[in-house]
Amino acid sequence: MEKQLQWWQLSLLGVACMIGTGFFLASSIAIEKAGYAVIISYFISGLGTFIVFHTLAEMFANHPEKGSFRTYAKSAFGPFVGFAVGWVYWVCEMLIMGSQLAALSIFARYWFPQWPLWIFSLFFAILGLLIILTGLKGFERIENLFAVIKLAAIIMFILVVSLFLFDVIGADSFESPQNPLSFTGEPLGIWSSLLYTYYAFGGIEVLGLLMNELKDQKSASKSGIVMIGLLTVLYAASIWAILSVLSVKHIQTDESPFITTLNQFEISFLPHIFNGVLIIAGFSTFVASLYAIITILITLAEDGDAPKKLAEKGKRKVPIRSFFVLCGGVFLSILFSFLLPKSVYEYVTTAAGLMLLYTWFIILFSYYKLLAKTKWDKGKVFTGSLLLFLALSGSLLEKSTRISFFVSIGFLIVVFVATLFKRKRHPQS
Repeated sequence: MEKQLQWWQLSLLGVACMIGTGFFLASSIAIEKAGYAVIISYFISGLGTFIVFHTLAEMFANHPEKGSFRTYAKSAFGPFVGFAVGWVYWVCEMLIMGSQLAALSIFARYWFPQWPLWIFSLFFAILGLLIILTGLKGFERIENLFAVIKLAAIIMFILVVSLFLFDVIGADSFESPQNPLSFTGEPLGIWSSLLYTYYAFGGIEVLGLLMNELKDQKSASKSGIVMIGLLTVLYAASIWAILSVLSVKHIQTDESPFITTLNQFEISFLPHIFNGVLIIAGFSTFVASLYAIITILITLAEDGDAPKKLAEKGKRKVPIRSFFVLCGGVFLSILFSFLLPKSVYEYVTTAAGLMLLYTWFIILFSYYKLLAKTKWDKGKVFTGSLLLFLALSGSLLEKSTRISFFVSIGFLIVVFVATLFKRKRHPQS
């Protein structure tokens, strides 16, 4: 296929892949943990994310590869590391899938409270899979549209809150919140909130897979500067807007803080509009995950790290076997989300989110091995690794996330054992 993406189109796709329930819903947990200091957490996470993306973009500029971070890990540390990284990423994305669909179902039930959640999950799953069947062009078109809608919604939210602060519109009576720029919060709050603020930037690894469609491979880094810089500013501004109107104690972790904020204004249709945006945002990141999962599975198959038949394409150039595996994984993730006890499922999905950060570590280490020659290059790797380590170590501060951390280590051990088994059976591969 002819390469046709401009750098700004990759930025727009990045916005679509990143703005989702990790920001619109998980931000309530970050606020609960850090209080008004959560704005600092978003800037720290934005910097860490940019460093990871920048190193990935530099590797692509020097060695364009279809398999992105998995292929670079393979080049840097050998075929067995490439095998492990690919399957770690595939497994964690499949585990997260159910939580994405569950969040979408909760948003949809805002309008249809009597309907069971599994109906919504099934509907969004089928719709997302149909979009994947349209191929890369269909994926790009729908994600570009979603990106524009999500950006417009965040800007609209900031404007609405600004109108309230200038007494242009009214609101119900709330206790006057503290000035969010005072940055006060619970001790260690910033540290423990980093795991959740990083979730708002999840999706840069999907961009690595899309870089292969760029017309100018050297422009990948430019797209990251625009994309991550814009998102960091918008994230911080919208959280500031929330905390300018609501006291931290009014934020509920089972509801989007954006909906909580809009519900108090004297404009009844605003929460409904934004709830629609939340559905679009969650569905957009869900489709991006589907694209990443099937792409990684195909590259694993092409390299012999998965059954070769998974890479074979049918009449419409669709890898139909990989698509069926994807369908099976999606429906299994829906079953897990409804059958597993809530606490167990939360541990599993949070562990899967931690595994994404492990993938980011591998990106940094691969860059260090393949390209880092100057002190500046090595300094980037050290700084990025330190910022990621802060998020991982922050997960040990509380019982729930501590359990998830050890669950994630358990998943890594399973993949490690599978890697050893492969190495024993195919020592020369």
